[in-house]
Amino acid sequence: MVETKTEDSAQPQEPAETKPAKRRPPKRKLVEEHARSAFDALTRRDAQGIGEHYREDCVVDIVPIGVFRGRQAIVDFFLEVFAAVPDLETTVTRVVAGETQAAVEWRMRGHHTGEPFQGIDPTGRQVELRGLDLLEIEDGETVSNTAYYDGAAFARQVGMLPPQDSGAERTMKTAFNAVTKVRKAVAERTGGG
Repeated sequence: MVETKTEDSAQPQEPAETKPAKRRPPKRKLVEEHARSAFDALTRRDAQGIGEHYREDCVVDIVPIGVFRGRQAIVDFFLEVFAAVPDLETTVTRVVAGETQAAVEWRMRGHHTGEPFQGIDPTGRQVELRGLDLLEIEDGETVSNTAYYDGAAFARQVGMLPPQDSGAERTMKTAFNAVTKVRKAVAERTGGG
């Protein structure tokens, strides 16, 4: 068989004109932008702005405090935070994002000089916390968030618990352990242990 070339095959073909495809950012980039935007609202002390990042039926577990259900519950919680600590400063130290989740490490500091917080009257003391939020994000809205911070550190800083390793703390632990031993002895005597 003999191969024959036609005029068309001898000439180099020019590539078809293509328009540059509009590239959508990767999902993880969108997730990171959403998380950063939510924390920008927190940095501005904008409770409504924070709420705009959450789905109406969201669930937020602030581990030392409890579970909040719904966007308005989150807005109300942050209104309480900002009223209690009017000079609150929030700094994001790291964001790690995946396809549907973002982990946000943060630091907060301010003075408990405003309104009561979770039933605790203002003490005027400075509070410095570091924590981590794990956000689940779908279609540009936070559907769930689990926030971790050291609740005992907060209690120490506002004066609810004595300073760590202080004489007052040792006395408190001794008293607690004595009560625990009495409860255990009573339970053993009554057959409940």
